[in-house]
Amino acid sequence: MISTTLFPGRYIQGANALKRLGQEISRYGNHGFLICDPFVYNNLLPEFQTSSENHIQLTAEKFGGECSDEEIERLFQIAQKVGSEVIVGIGGGKTLDTAKVVASKLKRPIAIAPTIASTDAPCSALSVIYSPTGEFKRYLFHSKNPDIVIVDTKIIAHAPSRFLISGMGDALATWFEAESCKIKYAGNMTGDTGSITAYALAKLCYNTLFEFGFLAKLACDSHVVTPALEHIVEANTLLSGLGFESGGLAAAHAIHNGLTILKQTHEYYHGEKVAIGTLASLILTGKPKDTIDEVFSFCESVGLPTTLCDIGLSEISDEELMKVAEAACAKGETIHNEPIPVVPEMVFSSLKTIDAIGKSRKNS
Repeated sequence: MISTTLFPGRYIQGANALKRLGQEISRYGNHGFLICDPFVYNNLLPEFQTSSENHIQLTAEKFGGECSDEEIERLFQIAQKVGSEVIVGIGGGKTLDTAKVVASKLKRPIAIAPTIASTDAPCSALSVIYSPTGEFKRYLFHSKNPDIVIVDTKIIAHAPSRFLISGMGDALATWFEAESCKIKYAGNMTGDTGSITAYALAKLCYNTLFEFGFLAKLACDSHVVTPALEHIVEANTLLSGLGFESGGLAAAHAIHNGLTILKQTHEYYHGEKVAIGTLASLILTGKPKDTIDEVFSFCESVGLPTTLCDIGLSEISDEELMKVAEAACAKGETIHNEPIPVVPEMVFSSLKTIDAIGKSRKNS
């Protein structure tokens, strides 16, 4: 049996780390094409350009908002026209995923600079492709992981804490999904089984969340960088990224994908929906009550969703919820990496159950 473990080329994290952007990417070429989310483009771009001007020429373009085939093609054409030697994505998860696809199409090196710690996308050789209106379409796998990942925790600390909390929701799934894949000998994102390194990092991710998550939220609320914040940013970004990609995905992310078919959920972040998927997966796989209580308590302590109402589904019908369950169980979905056979009725029942638990706990 062959196992495969995936890593980014270089991971750099700390306050003011983005001041090293030009220095780092100049090792790959003399002209960088920056794909920036709107906030970065409108507020932070001059700072990046000033700190980089002695190292590399930069051309910047504003990201359109969705990692869709249409937006990818638009940015690809611009990057090709200006003769970019290295692609740089700066912003949130969809911006970064889009930059990875553009770099892959151009066969150029890629540098990733997340300005929020809301998903585990930055380190992976994966992009999640959506429709222009936000519905999940497919996963797209790249031939390599990002060459550089630069995480500036000072910028992350000044973003709304909801982003950091969402990242914890995404990271919360990592160990449970990797453990399911380990038990079933299911493939990770390469199709091979995970390594003991991947499973150990997934467990470390889980432990880090529970030890430092609440303190990190408080630090982010206060817009300060503390050791707890640094630990959670690393858990959300590096540990979760390595854990999901090399350990594997299972029910939590499949349920997230199912939830995206409902427009009511589109204003909620990826990690918020993954948190609901993780809670449902605990019921689905028959986890002990102590584990279920522990995860509910963690979600409540940091402000992650624990009911369907928390992700905009207060009025959802059973028919709509069954459609979510059916989408989560589609052929090829990662829910089939669970060590038990899963059918839509089981997912439906699990979502109904966690909703009842969450409501009961709120009312107690």
